[in-house]
Amino acid sequence: MKYQLTLCFIFLLLNYCFAVKDYLFKSCQQNGFCNRNKYYSNHILGDSNFKSPYYINKFEINGDILRGIVLKNNTNVEFPFKISIIENSFRFKLDEIRNLNENIIVNNNRYNETSNWAFDKNVQYNKAKFITSKDSIQINYNSNHKVIINLNPIKFTFYYKNEKVLLINDKHFLLIEYQRSKENLKLLPQESSFNMFSDDFQDSKSDTLPLGPESIGLDFTLIGFQNLYGIPEHADSMLLKDTTNKEPYRLYNVDIFEYETDSRLPMYGSIPLLTAIKKDVSIGIFWLNSADSYIDIKKSQDSTVHWMSENGILDFIIIIEDSPKDINQVYGKITGFTQLPLLSSLGYHQCRWNYNDIKDVLDVSSKFDEYEIPYDTIWLDIEYTDNKKYLTWHPETFDKPDEMLEILNRTGRNLVAIIDPHIKTGYFVSDSLINQKLTMNNNEDESYHGHCWPGESVWIDTLNPKSQKFWDDSHKSFMISDKYKNLHIWNDMNEPSVFNGPETSAPKDNLHFGQWEHRSIHNLFGLTYHETTFNSLLSRLPNQRPFILTRSYFSGSQRTAAMWTGDNMSKWEYLKISIPMILTSNIVGMPFAGADVGGFFGNPSKELLTRWYQAGIWYPFFRAHAHIDSRRREPWMIGEPYTSYIRDAIKLRYSLLPVFYTSFYQASKTGIPVLKPLFYDYSNSTNSKIFEIEDEFFLGNSGILVKPITDENADEVDFYIPENEIFYQFTNGQIGDKIDNSKFEVKNNDIPMLLKGGSIIAMKERYRRSTKLMKYDPYTLIIALDKFGNASGELYIDDGESINSDYKSINFEFKDGNLLTKSEGNYSLPIEIEKIIIVGANQINSKLGNIFEDGNKFIIKKPNVNI
Repeated sequence: MKYQLTLCFIFLLLNYCFAVKDYLFKSCQQNGFCNRNKYYSNHILGDSNFKSPYYINKFEINGDILRGIVLKNNTNVEFPFKISIIENSFRFKLDEIRNLNENIIVNNNRYNETSNWAFDKNVQYNKAKFITSKDSIQINYNSNHKVIINLNPIKFTFYYKNEKVLLINDKHFLLIEYQRSKENLKLLPQESSFNMFSDDFQDSKSDTLPLGPESIGLDFTLIGFQNLYGIPEHADSMLLKDTTNKEPYRLYNVDIFEYETDSRLPMYGSIPLLTAIKKDVSIGIFWLNSADSYIDIKKSQDSTVHWMSENGILDFIIIIEDSPKDINQVYGKITGFTQLPLLSSLGYHQCRWNYNDIKDVLDVSSKFDEYEIPYDTIWLDIEYTDNKKYLTWHPETFDKPDEMLEILNRTGRNLVAIIDPHIKTGYFVSDSLINQKLTMNNNEDESYHGHCWPGESVWIDTLNPKSQKFWDDSHKSFMISDKYKNLHIWNDMNEPSVFNGPETSAPKDNLHFGQWEHRSIHNLFGLTYHETTFNSLLSRLPNQRPFILTRSYFSGSQRTAAMWTGDNMSKWEYLKISIPMILTSNIVGMPFAGADVGGFFGNPSKELLTRWYQAGIWYPFFRAHAHIDSRRREPWMIGEPYTSYIRDAIKLRYSLLPVFYTSFYQASKTGIPVLKPLFYDYSNSTNSKIFEIEDEFFLGNSGILVKPITDENADEVDFYIPENEIFYQFTNGQIGDKIDNSKFEVKNNDIPMLLKGGSIIAMKERYRRSTKLMKYDPYTLIIALDKFGNASGELYIDDGESINSDYKSINFEFKDGNLLTKSEGNYSLPIEIEKIIIVGANQINSKLGNIFEDGNKFIIKKPNVNI
């Protein structure tokens, strides 16, 4: 009884903390390393005579690599550095030479393995030309790129096509807190000792900080740039804000309950890529660090970005290209492009915490068929397990999972089950982890025990390479049999979430494989976990693309997982903020992103739920999800006419799956966003507003322009129409007239869409219960002509699930009244186009087939098209 009361008290306390979450998470001023870096930068800005104490002492060139030593005035510490050119971009790495300390358990070195996890295995290094003098080093690479490095003080000046575009350490913010003891502490007048050797934040006072202060900080001045994007995850605007005299953006993966909008508080994932965009040139700053980090932004004609991290080496990559698309392509070559997902994973996902038993799952599944609403995947939250023991099935409520999978498979449906990294103590999985020494450990190098959903738990250490085999074996037994290919995995709470830990996460002085502190690897832990799961699923079915959803992520996560924006609320502002959040994820190379449709917490009104579905069909990852205490809200529960509105929205998603799949194919090859902000195609616009638009977007390169309704009682929509372009009305996927007004009326059942002139898209218009049942359905081509009477488009087709599938990529071109096709690949199944609809044409070549006029449209049924 006493134990139960203690647990009740703990959860009451947790709920209280969550209700005042601003106090649960450190501010910059409370976080020792951020406080010290800000103190340093503020005092430097107030001293016009200050000169950075860091300088290059010596260097040598070996082929295309430059190595050297940076020193700091009045110290004898050496900071070795290395400069290389990676995927035609500039990389700078700086470390610290330290004396071996045999009196501590923790690895004494600065953490230098972030790139091992973030980089793609096929990353390429390139040639460079060095020109040296007594004061500087000039590096020329990739014909259009040049950087001049001043030796004393160290400063970088980047040129692109002979234009100065970027300065590094121009503000002298470079700070490297080298290893020292309290007794041997020498500080400049501009430096602070705040929390160097201890932490006075309420929940972190037990942090031992065995290596003392280790932070790094550096300034980047972007010449002529004011439009900055990226560095998710934050529930904030797509265009990054000036943080002067405000809280900086923070990257620190945490379980943040009922997060606020318009906030720079940390969230579940971190991608340390910031992009700056202006006419004819774009810059990417990729800060390769997985520790707690802050980004302070000062916007002006020449904006300054101040990066600060708690520890690790100083490692950054500068990508300078013509356009944001080029930044995506280079970043994708470095960290890997998004996986080409299972086609079925692009369908509709139905989830709640929790479906009660097998009967409940199958009843919900059959109801979708009864109401003729397509769906692909139903999800199971933690209650399907035996007393929250992951990798088990509940012996009473989910006693025959094989039969459930078999029944779902008959209609092409999938099941996703949650498996989190916190493993309940006292059963075979946790016992094996502890015995095999595969757990995250405490600061005394013993298995760390904390609290999460199962109560007392241990955490698998997926940085340990031996964890892979253990996870492989565990998943093979859990997933019943290779006969069932429709079971997939959800990795939640992998920040990691620790209910009784500081800032709802693991203590920073915990230890991982290699004796690395958790503070060094915190932001990439979630990636290591879902990547290990990915490899386990691949070991089971080597030629099937795994589907994994992760809540926590880092640079490189796009290779193996989809993400969603976590525990949102059933409020209009959360619907509205989901669009810029997902656009930001696309900007930084992680396009397989979504938000819980309807909001996780609370009970949405009928109008809000309907509008959320109408917006959610555009999320690359499209899932409805709800809290255990919310009312059931499957689409038929809301009642007419709203059920019909939602059904029509989901059916529209399915009719557009060929467009989504083609967009993902393009993203997997080039990094182009699946949801693309307008400035990607119109950065040369004379209207600067284009850089601020975050409530409308293109679906890949398709030409479909969307502006979801995210305001209560809205009865009209006003699109921003790019200059000198033709657009056609496409509301609800029905092609209409060329628009002459950007503002028009919308009803409750309307999904505002436009189609750009010059576009060809392929749709599938027949209702099927799931994507697998659509496989042999014919296509309808929509051809929207530009002002010259031309159009083009692409369609990608494969089997939707194999890693090495036969495929066909078809390029369509409409010119001079004729439709031309060009294809590559060896997809053997027949591909039928049953109808072509053309808008904006004066005449059509009769060789295409029997042509019917319908108002402004030409319709060709059973056309003569050879693909």
